[in-house]
Order: sequence, then structure tokens, then C-alpha cells
Amino acid sequence: MKVSRLFWKKRFVLFLLLMVASVAPYPVCAQLTIDIIGGSGATHPISIVPFSNEATYPLGISGIVGGDLIRSGRFRLVSDDGIVPRPYLPEEVNVSVFRARGVDAVVVGSMRPLPDGRTEVRFALIDTVKQETLVNMAFSVTQAQFRAAAHRIADIIYEKLTGEPGIFSTRIAYITQQGKQYQLQVADADGDNPQTIVTSSAPLISPRFSPDGSRIAYVSFENEKPVVYVQSLLDGSRKAVANFRGSNSAPAWSPDGKMLVVTLSREGGSQLFMLSAEGGAAQRLMSSPGAIDTEAAFMPDGQSILFTSDRGGSPQIYRLWVADGRVERITFEGTYNVSPRPLPDGKGMVFVRRDSGRFQIATMDFQTRQVLTLTQGPMDESPSIAPTGRYVLYSSTSGGRSVLSAVSIDGTIRQRIGALTEQVREPAWGPII
Repeated sequence: MKVSRLFWKKRFVLFLLLMVASVAPYPVCAQLTIDIIGGSGATHPISIVPFSNEATYPLGISGIVGGDLIRSGRFRLVSDDGIVPRPYLPEEVNVSVFRARGVDAVVVGSMRPLPDGRTEVRFALIDTVKQETLVNMAFSVTQAQFRAAAHRIADIIYEKLTGEPGIFSTRIAYITQQGKQYQLQVADADGDNPQTIVTSSAPLISPRFSPDGSRIAYVSFENEKPVVYVQSLLDGSRKAVANFRGSNSAPAWSPDGKMLVVTLSREGGSQLFMLSAEGGAAQRLMSSPGAIDTEAAFMPDGQSILFTSDRGGSPQIYRLWVADGRVERITFEGTYNVSPRPLPDGKGMVFVRRDSGRFQIATMDFQTRQVLTLTQGPMDESPSIAPTGRYVLYSSTSGGRSVLSAVSIDGTIRQRIGALTEQVREPAWGPII
């Protein structure tokens, strides 16, 4: 028991040592790249015809739309090469020609300059099986909004064909390390369009989006100890909301965005406290002398909190009911289960488990207590769930290199999201806005 507890306490120190390990310097803001390394068998065959006139613009809309749909693992692109004339309007689509290629849906569109300097981006989605137009709409956007428009189009197509909301317009946050410089960056869900939010010569960890996506809570060591900050993504302002004596770490937002649960050591050990997202007094949530309680995560209804604790001798996952302080142990299998993240529907969670020395991402159904291992390790951690609950973003380290990876909630679709020039860790998936 002592060895297990000592190992877990030291793990946070070892993690920080890994973060400050020296690597060769490279240019900042390197773009993430996504490689699909697995997929499910059931995919929608779809053809996306290059939009009329898009070659005259520096950014092609149709290519981004196609890339989004492919990365979901639920679509297969079928080329329109050789189809003459190439259709750009729904009435120009020869359904029988596309059906002969096994295509179930066709996307056509156009880009047209407007007198005010903006561009009209029009697209249509045609169901070739039902032989009907499912969507026919247009956006008026600036060139700076081309990428956002493409992601929105992909969201609409995805929802029409799958019945589920798309997540291509969401954003992700992550920490990069280049030499001794750390950056908190926010990018589109496809890893493109990265924006640096914070730059520091001290480690940054634990970024968490607020429920409305307008703020990020994170931990900085710039004052030679961990302090929790909340930073606005709208105006760039930030505030130290937890800067008490000792360590301040592991922020978690309440579902309404008004409160944070943080891990503080100001009263000895590491314990869970709740405070306003604007800062102020912190209220201790429970008493667990001699134990480490950390890594809190609110359940979607806000009535309970998942957290990691070694109160039973080894790090396991527990559930705290906020109203009465009742605590229930959730994990029993194995001697190491940490980093709980509840699914959006509240029916289960994603967490990190250790099996034969390998740290893996897994899911648990709360009703059946069935565990499904999604990844193989050897060092997978920091899971963050997409707002629809279908995908999990996480940090994967192998051979001294840390990248982001993603896996579908059933484990059938896997992606590696890497940066050629950086160590990338601590991902967080933003909400649908």
C-alpha cells in the first residue's frame, strides 16, 4: 500500500520533470497534423464536388469540408473525376451517374464575390438514394471566415446524414513545449488555425474550457508554484482565481460556469475546494485526512463530482454528492484508475487505467460497471471528451515524444494528431457554440 501511494504522489512530480525536459528549439505556432490510423467499417459514401470559382480564392472550402468528414471516420469520399459537366447547383446533379459510382450523397457549391467585399458561399446536399435535396443554403462571409464557414457546412452535412450534431466547428486547447518555452494554444477541432493564448517560461498545465467556451481555466507555475488562472478568450484578460498558500491545481468548471472546483494544499495534503470562477473564498467540500483528493470533474447535472483519491490505499475514482457530502467509490478493478471525465449524457465516464505498466484510456458504464479499454498505451493520459460524447482526445507519449491522439468512444476509430516541431500535451475539447 505504501509503495502504491508513494508512486502516485511522485507521479505528478515525474510528469513535471518530463515537461521541463529540454528539447531542441523550433519556430512557434506549428500546425497540428492529423493522421487517421484506424476506422470503422460502416461509412457513408459521399462525393464533394469542388465548388465553382473556389480556385480563385486562397482557401478552398470543399477541401476542408471533405477533410472534416473523413476525420469523423463515418464518411468515405468518392471522386467526381471524369463527370462532365461538373455540377455546381443541385439541379445540375445527375443522380444516376453518382449512383453508378456507389455514392449516397453529393455536395455541390459555389463561391461568389459580393459588392461589399464579402463572399457568398453557397452549398447544397443531395441525397442520391431518395433523389432529393436535403440542404440548399448560403453564407455571406469574409475571407477570414472561410475556415469557420467550411466547418459549419461540414457540421450541417454530418447532422443531416447521421442524425447527430457535428463537432467540426468546436475548438481544442492544448499545451505545447518548445525548449524551455510553454504555450497554451487554441485551435480548430482539425488542429488548424492555432492561436497562442499564453506564453510562459514556466510550465502550464490543465487547461479547461468554460461551458460557454468564452474562458479557459489553467494552471501556471510562473510564480514558482501552481496557481489557477481564468483567461478570457474574448478580450485576453486573465485573473488568478486560486492563489492560496501551497499548491493550487486541477480546475474543473461547474455546468453553469459560475463555480470552479480546485485542488488545494493550504490545509495540508491535497483536498477539493469550491470557489467562484471570479475568485474569492474557497470552501472545502469534504474531509479526508491523509489522503490525496484531486482531478475533480462535475457530472453534467451539477449534483455530483467525480474525483481521484488514494483514500483506499491506491488511486481510484470516487463520486461526491454536493448536497450531502456522500461519497461513493466507482472503480474497484486494478490498483490504478485516475482522471475521470463524465460522458455528456451522464451514463458513464472516460478515465485512465494502468494495466501491466501501460497507461490506457478506458470507458465505464455506470449502470453495468463494464469497462472498455480504448487505447493500448504505453503512456496515454489527460482524456477530454468531445461535446457529443463520440470521441476522446488525449495525450500520448512514446519514445520521448508527446502528441495528441483521438479515439472514438467505441474504440473503432483512431487518429494521431501530431505537431512536427513540438511536444504537445494536456488537451481540452471545447463546447459546441
